[in-house]
Amino acid sequence: MIINSSIADRLLNAFPSAVYGLPALMQLSEIVESTTVPTAAVECSARPRMLINPEFVARHAETPEKLVMLVMHELHHIILGHTRLFPRATMLDNLVFDAVINSMLCGLIRERASRALFVDFYDHAKFPACLLRPPPGWHPFTDGTTAEALASPKMRHLAELHRRLYTREGVTCQELREALAPCAAECQSATLLGDHRPLGAGSSSDGDLEIRSAELLQQLREIVCGWPLPTLTNIGCTLGHFIESLRVEVRPPGRRSQLVRLLRSVAGPRGTARHSILTERMRHVESPIPQFDRRTTVLSGLGQRPTLYRHEIKSTRRSPGGERVHVYLDVSGSMSRVISSLYRAAIDCEHFVHPRVHLFSTRVADVTIADLRRGVCSTTLGTSIECVAHHMRENRVRRAVLVTDGFVGAPSASARGVLEGCLLGVALLGSTSRRSDLGDLVDHWLELAGEQS
Repeated sequence: MIINSSIADRLLNAFPSAVYGLPALMQLSEIVESTTVPTAAVECSARPRMLINPEFVARHAETPEKLVMLVMHELHHIILGHTRLFPRATMLDNLVFDAVINSMLCGLIRERASRALFVDFYDHAKFPACLLRPPPGWHPFTDGTTAEALASPKMRHLAELHRRLYTREGVTCQELREALAPCAAECQSATLLGDHRPLGAGSSSDGDLEIRSAELLQQLREIVCGWPLPTLTNIGCTLGHFIESLRVEVRPPGRRSQLVRLLRSVAGPRGTARHSILTERMRHVESPIPQFDRRTTVLSGLGQRPTLYRHEIKSTRRSPGGERVHVYLDVSGSMSRVISSLYRAAIDCEHFVHPRVHLFSTRVADVTIADLRRGVCSTTLGTSIECVAHHMRENRVRRAVLVTDGFVGAPSASARGVLEGCLLGVALLGSTSRRSDLGDLVDHWLELAGEQS
């Protein structure tokens, strides 16, 4: 049954729509009352539906602020889950994922009435429920006190992680997993919000979201770019601010000669395909042909006759020339399925690129080719061309190649000025891609194949 007035109207009236872009999302998603899901879920299909359990709303999300938080929790499952960067095959994985999402939302939506969904639903005196809510007395500017369930000496490590999760220090998912692994059996009792159906059952955090619901994904990307930054500075609009480094399996090379040609086009003078120059130098050789020099004169004065004479000849050799290209690799969440191919392509073109390769999401991280070989990745999982333009301006980059799926956001006027002032090539990689964000700013376009590129 489609909700005509109650929950749908409450949701639309409760959301600060100018900030969170709910009306745009609601044009794509039909709100449906359903008891087939425990709390809320979004069916990520060609025509997505937002399923909300009215019984859960009546008991636990009775206020507009709580209802907003419930929907935002489910949206984060979509935004983060489709990246498939974290396994979610076990209850422990799901618990870690929810703990991180809840802390992110408390930093993003600061009102006490909003975080009341977690505070009222989860008891700080029970484990592991206490990890799914802020510490008692917490607000964005105060750490709060230790949860009662974590007060014993044997829980001291978890209490410290819980404190850090809601402060500027932050906690990685891997830290939480490792700390909770000995308590995996106890974690089975946790009650979680959002869509936690098994992988492959059509849950909102299943893979292939770009294929299953491309329009929904594009709309979410544009909405998230406009969200305000959370109070906790190490927590961004996505899970990536919890990740300082990842490891990426670098697969064997495939068809990358196209990318080499693109790099050569951008590297050479005026966009030509040359990336080497001819240089001349003098070489010393020995020959029986007489040559009068200081050595020959000295030997002759001593009564000796040289059998070989030293000569100098000019030799021409081809050596690297032109300006090395700055390569910006898109490591946002939407590129996770092709990131191995992305790295392999950059490694194959080592001789054509600047010694520092630039990984970009909503920030730019400089790494070396050696780092790429080890699979190092620093990402926020979001995407923004603004950070690329800022990096180009700060480092006076004149030649650049971006390897991306093209979903980088429309550049601002200042960013356009930077991009227009350099020679820019873009290699589109991924199962879905688009050119509209960068449009006429690109001098050279290249379509690479999907995962096997």
